[in-house]
Amino acid sequence: MTTRKSGGLRTIEVARRAGYSVQQVRNLERDGVLPPAARTGSGYRSYDERHVWSALAYRALATATGPVEAKTIMRAAQAYPGSDLFALLDAAHARLDAERRELALAKQAAEAIAAEPIADVRPSDSLSISELAEAIGVRPSTLRHWDAEGLVVPSRASAREPRRYSPAEVRTARIVHQLRLAGYGITALRALVPRLGRGEEVGAALVVRSAVIERRARALFDAAGALGRLLSGEG
Repeated sequence: MTTRKSGGLRTIEVARRAGYSVQQVRNLERDGVLPPAARTGSGYRSYDERHVWSALAYRALATATGPVEAKTIMRAAQAYPGSDLFALLDAAHARLDAERRELALAKQAAEAIAAEPIADVRPSDSLSISELAEAIGVRPSTLRHWDAEGLVVPSRASAREPRRYSPAEVRTARIVHQLRLAGYGITALRALVPRLGRGEEVGAALVVRSAVIERRARALFDAAGALGRLLSGEG
């Protein structure tokens, strides 16, 4: 894949430069993230700059895409040319772009929903679980899950009575749905839901999500730099 421009690096030197432990470097080599190390006459591993750039690329990719996908991309990098390396990277960029666009739409929708006034509540204004599911475009099982997780808890006198969602609970369900579309997890939503009465709270939550996307995008940018040096054989 690339010529070896400098060699003779010990495992601990690669580990220090890449920010890993010695065992992690060995594990990455075992998993195909790093190319196989040469061996000295006495059987010790001997690394070169390819291994350093591979480790740095994987570290950034793990932040950008997660460790499983990062390993897939790095195996493709080690097999390049003749692999789908660039298609995998294009797909990672496309997913981040889609998440960014979904986040922008979710922010607009969630803030508009949170700002809607709720008039005097009448019993006839409440929705059944099937009516609410159809209204916001989710399955009833999703609403049951949100109920179990304490995200959107409908009003009912006992567990045997059917779920009925008041206008306030409908609004919360709509906001939760938008935040889920933007990538917000259940754990984060548990902390946020009690503060969903004001639009600024939703906006603050989405700012946090935006920061996560920015961090992943920067990591993908850093990975591209390391991969470029790996493929060009720089050292």
